[in-house]
Amino acid sequence: MAGRIPKSFIDELVARADIVEVVGARVTLKRAGSNFKGLCPFHGEKTPSFTVSPSKGFYHCFGCAAHGTAIGFLMAYDNLEFPEAVEALAEMMGLEVPRESTGEPAHKDDNEELYALLREADQIYRSTLRGSDKAIAYLKKRGIDGPTAGRFGIGYAPDAWDTVMKQLGTSDARIAKLLQAGLLSANDSGRRYDRFRDRIMFPIRSARGQVIGFGGRVLETGEPKYLNSPETPVFRKGHELYGLYEARQNPGRPKQIIVVEGYLDVASLVQFGVEYVVATLGTAMTAENLRRLSRLTDRIVFCFDGDSAGRTAASRAMETALPFGGGNVDIRFLLLPEKDDPDTFVRSQGADAFRALAAGAIALPDFFVDELDKRVDFKSTGGRGRFDVSAKPLLRRLPEGSYRETILDALRGKMNLSTDVFQKLMDDTPAFVVEQRPTQTGSGKRKTVVQKVINLALHYPGAAVRAADSERLAALNQPGADLLRRVFAAAAEIGDGSTARVLETLRDDPDFKHLERIVAEPPLGIETEDAAASELAASLEHLGQDAARAADAQRIRGHRPGTGPA
Repeated sequence: MAGRIPKSFIDELVARADIVEVVGARVTLKRAGSNFKGLCPFHGEKTPSFTVSPSKGFYHCFGCAAHGTAIGFLMAYDNLEFPEAVEALAEMMGLEVPRESTGEPAHKDDNEELYALLREADQIYRSTLRGSDKAIAYLKKRGIDGPTAGRFGIGYAPDAWDTVMKQLGTSDARIAKLLQAGLLSANDSGRRYDRFRDRIMFPIRSARGQVIGFGGRVLETGEPKYLNSPETPVFRKGHELYGLYEARQNPGRPKQIIVVEGYLDVASLVQFGVEYVVATLGTAMTAENLRRLSRLTDRIVFCFDGDSAGRTAASRAMETALPFGGGNVDIRFLLLPEKDDPDTFVRSQGADAFRALAAGAIALPDFFVDELDKRVDFKSTGGRGRFDVSAKPLLRRLPEGSYRETILDALRGKMNLSTDVFQKLMDDTPAFVVEQRPTQTGSGKRKTVVQKVINLALHYPGAAVRAADSERLAALNQPGADLLRRVFAAAAEIGDGSTARVLETLRDDPDFKHLERIVAEPPLGIETEDAAASELAASLEHLGQDAARAADAQRIRGHRPGTGPA
């Protein structure tokens, strides 16, 4: 079992994260004073009520009450659990998530043996390549040199039924694990044999560099041309991208990531000096793939072969990308000349020519409108009739905002319709909305003084540190006083930190959800830390006086004649 993520790392992560960058990769934000504003991604709206505060590291929607930190945003928008959101934010920042011992007896990770077998198989394939003249000749013919083969760990599965099974299947238990890892297959009669035979092998790595699967390409002719590992406990095709681990070994945040279709396309482009290239794993681009890439770069270029299959793949990728448009991620499409793929193009025309094509790739809105124009003949009456069938399902995937309006204006122009007629056509086509159950700020009840102090302390942690009086805090006995003390303790632990850092420090608190509801509304009339410190000091004094009066009253009741001992 994986250990806990240290709180110190989470605090460092939140302190270093730019929430404007995190949210802005998914939502179009515009500066509004010291904050940023945009259309809320969690409910449909036409007037922006969604604000992001870089100083507090916090977002809040005044329309639906959605709110939280950068980690909370990833949890809500990308539908992630807390550890996954921490991993995602760390990945954006190029950090490795550490784990600490839980203090419980160590349990062996159920997948450790799978990772070990995949690692050993990888070594077998690499070693076999070095001794295979025909495999080396094939790679040379395809133009792959030694350093590139080494960088990507390219290997060769020999033309035999039991290479891996003989070397690694030393027991029935090991054979069962080899089957589970996707290294062996079994036929209907129960016979087990190597899944990969006579294929150039491309190891697929996780974000941490672990081998989690393989892609195997036939050397000459044969079907299927590419054979991938099946889904396993450690390998999910829709979540991984070939070459991403290798690309991320380059320093810094990539200006763009190019997505191609084949493993050899990745290797060839990188060999020619075109970095940050990845490939899908025998499947169409998935939403999870896009979410992952959008956390790593501001520009994604889909590059497809110039044949009909490439155009079909581009169309599928476009449909998946539609909900991601309009944010700070620029999604573009590059269709190569007919009969070319990235490998052949870069070898015949060179890296500079490829970079020039990528620089001029078609923006997602333009590509979408052109694609619809091919599917629907807007100029004919019959074509307009097919609009409901062909276009509306795609239009429903467009998020609310200026991006959607830009596309609709372009479509209206293509269809040569007046604004009123086009609007009637579109009236029953709702915008795409990310599903979330927003946290409400309460049921209209007025906040107690304790809640107001907690709210102010969370929004101005520095002021809480300045106003804290340990004796006075210890003496408080009002409902919620224990939670208030924990908030002040968290602010003191963080020091001069942000709202987000204090909240994440308290995420494991049993009243964390209550804290989220309290902090959802910013304090009114308080604009500076000095004002917050003065208000907190006065409120704590008021609470202290109330606590003292309550204690005096209790003593008086306890010492009435006849009510108890003197």
